[in-house]
Amino acid sequence: MNELFLELKSRIEKAESIIIFSHVSPDGDTLGSNLALKFMIEKYFHKKVDSVYVGTLPILYSYLPEYNSFIDIEKIDKNKQYSLAIAVDVASKDRMVAGTNIFDKAKYKINIDHHKTNIGYGDLNIIDGDAACVGIILCKIFKAWQTEMTFDTARCIYTSLMTDTGGFKYENTTPEAFVLASELVKIGVSPTKEYRACYETKPQSMVQFQAYVVSNTMFYNQGKIAIAKITRSDMSKFDATDEYTEGIVEILRTSKDVEISAILKETKEGYTKVSLRSKTFDLTPIVMDFGGGGHTFAAGCTIKKPIAIAFDKLLNRIQSEL
Repeated sequence: MNELFLELKSRIEKAESIIIFSHVSPDGDTLGSNLALKFMIEKYFHKKVDSVYVGTLPILYSYLPEYNSFIDIEKIDKNKQYSLAIAVDVASKDRMVAGTNIFDKAKYKINIDHHKTNIGYGDLNIIDGDAACVGIILCKIFKAWQTEMTFDTARCIYTSLMTDTGGFKYENTTPEAFVLASELVKIGVSPTKEYRACYETKPQSMVQFQAYVVSNTMFYNQGKIAIAKITRSDMSKFDATDEYTEGIVEILRTSKDVEISAILKETKEGYTKVSLRSKTFDLTPIVMDFGGGGHTFAAGCTIKKPIAIAFDKLLNRIQSEL
């Protein structure tokens, strides 16, 4: 793996223009990792980096350093060819949506990820399916480069780690995760401040929206399956953005008897976006049947059907798995 880290360094040194991609519906891992890599490239390689997002940039992560430096992919010149394109925490190319063509057009493409379902779509693929988050992989890269993280970089890495481990309570919370957390705290990161900034600053309407969705959850198979539907009408009723749905599927999983929880969200195109969580069941066979991917206990997909049809298809597939 160290050879890959050094090859990444070499490619950055040679690049005249660099763009870093986050996945659609960005979370703390993809945004934190994106900024952390941007900061290190700008500090140690003295090169300008375009960090881009797809769709809506969640205000939930507005506490991140240089949050406003993110660029909407729609504002990037579609005809521009970057020397180097880097995707972080992007399990499959289609997760870049409108950015896929810009990524493909780059002279050299790098894929840094921790999803076991990632097939390796870059010219250089740095994939560690055992890493709790991409932030952990980046820290190994930074050490191989013999560089030191700044306070801002450490904060971004901490967000990557904190959010993808669910505040250090998911199954991917390994000894390695705690070691890294300790190193970041030594740099100056405050776990209390970061947690509050991320999890305890929700708008009132977001709290009300999430309560509404949870209260309308349906349970099946003696309470082992919990599924909630979110329509465009529901979103409109609360003036909700995509980020309002974040964390709901984890709330459903907290019910004692629930083995698999799911959120189905109707998209503007009339399709259905699915987020799944499990306590003991491997979710990857389920989501891969619908062209999705992810981790063993946290995965997702998009079913190109109206939400009512998608609901039945997904429920049947989950029931067959149970």
